[in-house]
Amino acid sequence: MDVRNCRKCGRLFNYAMGPIICQNCKEGLEEKFQEVKKYVYEHPGCGIAEVAEECEVEAKQIKQWLREERLQFTEDSAVLLNCETCGAPIRSGRFCDKCKNNMMQTLGSTYKKERPREEPKKADTKEKPKMHYLDKG
Repeated sequence: MDVRNCRKCGRLFNYAMGPIICQNCKEGLEEKFQEVKKYVYEHPGCGIAEVAEECEVEAKQIKQWLREERLQFTEDSAVLLNCETCGAPIRSGRFCDKCKNNMMQTLGSTYKKERPREEPKKADTKEKPKMHYLDKG
């Protein structure tokens, strides 16, 4: 059992995986996410600073949700992130479509490389005894 302190509230909790926050803080964060999502939907064209102020959420958290592709602003919004590979402007996620496709092709070609085939083992034509007996004498 892995016991840790929550990074948000400081309470001890049993840590399994993911962010190091307790279940109560996770639930609170999910409620904030739903509030932010609703605000962005109802206010097209809003920016991160406006959403952060109105919903009382850190701008850093909103950017994290954008990077995780859980949240996306509308096309007319000035909110843009940069692709981590080429720096192109993107609406959400970590990579632009071009870089995603390049990564998929690279991984696909690596996976599909033909491996040398093993020759099938030839059956032994000689009959060999399968069990040996020891003489007790």
